[in-house]
Amino acid sequence: MAWLGEVDLGTKAPPAQAMSMVTLTIDGESVTVPEGTSVMRAAALMGTTIPKLCATDNLEAFGSCRLCLVEIEGRAGYPASCTTQVMNGMTVQTQTPKLKKLRRGVMELYISDHPLDCLTCPANGDCELQDMAGAVGLREVRYGYEGDNHLAQEKDVSNPYFDFDPTKCIVCSRCVRACDEVQGTFALTIDGRGFASKISPSQNENFLSSECVSCGACVQACPTSTLQEKKVAEIGTPDRAVITTCAYCGVGCTFRAEMRGEELVRMVPWKDGKANRGHSCVKGRFAWGYAHHKERILNPMIRESIDQPWREVSWDEAIAYTASEFKRLQDKYGTRSVGGITSSRCTNEETFLVQKMIRQGFGNNNVDTCARVCHSPTGYGLKTTFGTSAGTQDFDSVQFSDVIFVIGANPTDGHPVFASRMKQRLREGAKLIVADPRRTDLVKSPHIEAQHHLPLRPGTNVALLTAIAHVIVTEGLANETYIRERCDWDEYQDWAAFVSDPKKSPEAVEQLLGVSPEDVRAAARLYATGGNGAIYYGLGVTEHSQGSSTVMAIANLAMVTGNVGRPGVGVNPLRGQNNVQGACDMGSFPHEFSGYRHVSDNATREMFEKAWGVPLDSEPGLRIPNMLDAAVDGVFKGLFVQGEDILQSDPDTKHVAAGLAAMECVVVQDLFLNETANYAHIFLPGSTFLEKDGTFTNAERRIQRVRRVMEPMNGYADWEIVQLVANAMGLGWHYAHPSEIMDEIAALTPTFKRVSYDTLDARGSLQWPATDTAPEGTPTMHMEAFVRGKGKFVVTDYVPTDEKTGPRFPLLLTTGRILSHYNVGAQTRRTENVAWHPEDLLEIHPHDAENRGLKTGDWVRLASRAGETTLRTKVTDRVAPGVVYTTFHHPDTQANVVTTEYSDWATNCPEYKVTAVQVTPSNGPTKWQEAYEELARRSRRIEAVAAE
Repeated sequence: MAWLGEVDLGTKAPPAQAMSMVTLTIDGESVTVPEGTSVMRAAALMGTTIPKLCATDNLEAFGSCRLCLVEIEGRAGYPASCTTQVMNGMTVQTQTPKLKKLRRGVMELYISDHPLDCLTCPANGDCELQDMAGAVGLREVRYGYEGDNHLAQEKDVSNPYFDFDPTKCIVCSRCVRACDEVQGTFALTIDGRGFASKISPSQNENFLSSECVSCGACVQACPTSTLQEKKVAEIGTPDRAVITTCAYCGVGCTFRAEMRGEELVRMVPWKDGKANRGHSCVKGRFAWGYAHHKERILNPMIRESIDQPWREVSWDEAIAYTASEFKRLQDKYGTRSVGGITSSRCTNEETFLVQKMIRQGFGNNNVDTCARVCHSPTGYGLKTTFGTSAGTQDFDSVQFSDVIFVIGANPTDGHPVFASRMKQRLREGAKLIVADPRRTDLVKSPHIEAQHHLPLRPGTNVALLTAIAHVIVTEGLANETYIRERCDWDEYQDWAAFVSDPKKSPEAVEQLLGVSPEDVRAAARLYATGGNGAIYYGLGVTEHSQGSSTVMAIANLAMVTGNVGRPGVGVNPLRGQNNVQGACDMGSFPHEFSGYRHVSDNATREMFEKAWGVPLDSEPGLRIPNMLDAAVDGVFKGLFVQGEDILQSDPDTKHVAAGLAAMECVVVQDLFLNETANYAHIFLPGSTFLEKDGTFTNAERRIQRVRRVMEPMNGYADWEIVQLVANAMGLGWHYAHPSEIMDEIAALTPTFKRVSYDTLDARGSLQWPATDTAPEGTPTMHMEAFVRGKGKFVVTDYVPTDEKTGPRFPLLLTTGRILSHYNVGAQTRRTENVAWHPEDLLEIHPHDAENRGLKTGDWVRLASRAGETTLRTKVTDRVAPGVVYTTFHHPDTQANVVTTEYSDWATNCPEYKVTAVQVTPSNGPTKWQEAYEELARRSRRIEAVAAE
């Protein structure tokens, strides 16, 4: 589909390290290419297209379709150009009478067992089989349909996003190979032999019931309409494309949003995307229908109290009312009585404007973000030890890892596209250590098995990492040369003495961890001696009372083994949402401006004061829980919430509800009437990522362009709405385009100094820091030295959480995500992804279930000292005895009713991952759920008043 800027060169490029060049002649023309290049790719690079069906440049060469035959001087027969590598002096012919005859004969056989319905086929004009029939000059088919064929097979329409029509399958194996090589799920196979060969999901199941994860790799690979997206069949083939960035997880996949007129037809992963390299998951690939969901709010609404119905108003009235309310509250209750929350779903530019409005317009630093609720310990821990508040590597780095240590992360569910890259490396021979209370898919799945699974008890991360460090130091496995050159030696000696204490040994903490000392020691030795060691972690590290300590303990391990500062190693936080990194970078914390500079720093503050023309507060503001506490105390009265649903996502739901209910003005800017909107007085309809320009910054610090695909259905992009509110408050902003906001960010933020839309458009992306000394960005951090100078070893004492199990609450609850849903599910629940996960379930070990008389599907009461809820059970040994697990994607579950107020000692990041609970049989919803549902029902009433 060249009109979309995608050219398929047929086979993969040779490894980058293949520096030798080879010169050959193809059809009389000389061409020079790297050694290891296929004849097919060499021809494509010089503009000659060799017919093909089984070949594509994101899969290994296969050589089965027999269309890409060529003649090579001095070689017998007709070798396949996809599997034949170039050689110096080789002479190749791609078009001879004999080749033409052979190719037409092959195409006749394909077409003789293929429906001739091109005019009504949804792939008409977008079908490689059709294209190749024309390319080889096929004008007649000598074989009729009288013999045996496959044209009576039934279509599989079970998958909500694509159909499988076996009558059109040519058994090229591209879908099977894509599932194996790109996705790594191995859900498809070729069943049978010879004429009976057919594509089969799992064990002859339909696609929905099979192990297929609906990543779309098979659909993209299919050269016919065998695997066909339902939207393409419904709308027609696209005629243009816009390159943009996915708005789901922190991987930051680049997509071609393929359009037909003004209608989005499909999202296809862009193979030049540096984060995803042409791959995708079910969310980014298919789950974009929420943008047009019937529940989306498109007109502003206001109400004086939360027990009244919503009243639709004009934008002018809504903006004026918003500004007047905040002015009223500050006049009555003081400057610090209001604040705001930025969004990790919105762009860098929109997030920057919200914190600017709060600091410049509200005159305080009461700004916070969900990024603190999930990854603030990353910022604190890595800034303390390394000097920067972000991960050290790019995603490509995993290709050079020899040992991969995954702790507190479930990449196959939370970051599936990166997980596929990781699994590729593991299949190539890298070793894997997983530390997780659950047996995640990475522990064991097709062709993948962890060398060590350390199923530690929730809340004991620091003790485990210290035990691993104990083994490394006491067994002489530390990289002393690296430590002396790169780290503070005196601090190292203090730390080494601390971890060498026999009380820190694996044997001494065995009962605490619940992990055998032998396994801990073996994992430590593997990480220390196995070559390039990379650590990847997620919310299972940060969302603890010792989250910051754990991050610093991880950094200690990387430094003591010399695993920082080159490809294949490092400390790599897997950020949860699409712009968690960017929200942190943009100054969304109450104590920091953009670039992680403290508000009390006079030089930094003066720079912002000069740019913004107002004096700025030097005192840190309130975090979200502090805002809620102050609201309950009657001194915090107004909140501007952009793109976050704190009532569903934040811990201790009852306390969040009490805080919101105590405020006089809550403004929600979002796509839907979310749970927080139950307590809102003003609703400003937001825009989707498809309707705006801007940038996201992913987990590897990669800044990427988000481009408008369609006009905003609500009338404005989110940044424009913030500007309208700011100007109604008298701030006088005049941004005409988000590029101008980025110019301001770059001028005020040292790590973004060389970032501009022109540069991003030219290069595709940049990884900060992008400075005068690193104008093209920084894929790998701390290569010559740590940003802070010498790496800092920090003693990390294990301090048990105050959340304790006991007779009343004997189990430990930990929470997480699932592949098909995203965060609080506001977007994915309004797509067909609910087919895979229609409700949150409580995973419980068979032993604990038997003790309570429970089986899979039973309703249970999940209670903690903070609250209780009900949900159904799933009995599974994926969790250890004494541990239960659930997701938080569905608001009717209200999982965070049971989570507590405990949080990280340094950053206030909530302790979602450790809650003492009891599980008992139940007949249905709790009184809290019933009362909440009634409030939600009343809150969703909208008066029939049309917007002007």
